[in-house]
Amino acid sequence: MKNIYNVEPGDVYWAASDVGWVVGHSYIVYGPLFAGNTTVIYEGKPVGTPDPGAFWRVIEEHKVKVMFTAPTAFRAIKREDPRGEYLAKYDLSGLQALFLAGERCDPHTLEWAQEKLQVPVIDHWWQTETGWPICSNCLGIELLPIVPGSPARAVPGYDVHALDAKGKPVAAGDIGVLVIKNPLPPGNFTTLWNAQERFIESYFSKFPGYYETGDAGYIDENGYVFVMARTDDVINVAGHRLSTGAMEEVLADHDDVAECAVIGVADPMKGQLPLGLLVLNAGVTRDSAEIVADAIQHMRDRIGPVAAFKLCAVVERLPKTRSGKILRGTMHRIADGESWKMPATIEDPVVLDEITEALRGLGYPGE
Repeated sequence: MKNIYNVEPGDVYWAASDVGWVVGHSYIVYGPLFAGNTTVIYEGKPVGTPDPGAFWRVIEEHKVKVMFTAPTAFRAIKREDPRGEYLAKYDLSGLQALFLAGERCDPHTLEWAQEKLQVPVIDHWWQTETGWPICSNCLGIELLPIVPGSPARAVPGYDVHALDAKGKPVAAGDIGVLVIKNPLPPGNFTTLWNAQERFIESYFSKFPGYYETGDAGYIDENGYVFVMARTDDVINVAGHRLSTGAMEEVLADHDDVAECAVIGVADPMKGQLPLGLLVLNAGVTRDSAEIVADAIQHMRDRIGPVAAFKLCAVVERLPKTRSGKILRGTMHRIADGESWKMPATIEDPVVLDEITEALRGLGYPGE
């Protein structure tokens, strides 16, 4: 709590998560209370309970020093209040830092939060299995330069590498599978409940001597780690391995786009094609077809024709878990016409009907 989040005993720390998730255990209950912090338990959403100022009210009322939430929460706030008008109604002078985790934080959202809050916005990366951050800017040790798109460097205790499919290190800046060299540090999981063999098979067998995170990304020449997508979300377009995270970064940079998702869909010619779904900011009046055309051109300009990005649609919302993760895998299975089950953790099942309609409009699943 001190080394990463820079909170002292008596400071107010707020993890705006669901208490039933691992973040709820680790960073609403055990972590803050062991460290002598005051912890906040919040029931509600960042918007709609009652408005996009809900988070700012809690920060002012309870004098929150450090907040930790998902990038999705900030994208929701940005969508409803892009100019930050609700934020201006509250006194946030006690807030010293915002930490984001749960899924990749696109640079556009990070920069919006920095501009509006005027405090360090720290993207950090960790997993249910690790129990605490793998990579972070450690505020209690030393504030490193904030690089949008990166959760900075490995936290002391973690030895992070990017490997190719054969287990060989990739060059700085090249996408590989992100792994952690054994042994894992204290606080990480030591088994799966009643499934020790599956524990070893799932996490330690593919790259002997390493824990496989299931995330793909790269490490730059300064040791900054960039988590680009789950390994399942790296798509193969005509032999080119492309990161959906990099594509989402391009789409999220559009002024009218609040949030987005890119999935790979089956294609008989190229193997896979990227398909983008866009959620627009509140109050946008431009024609959706114009925005889609902009998005396609942006992708061509930034990533190039190799992306073969032509499938794109505007939707009202994206399917998410209650903790804010976008259900890309479920959308991928719907688009490819595969059998799928309703995720038990989904926030609103009706969204998948809306997504199915949007995918049909783009010709997926094909006949």
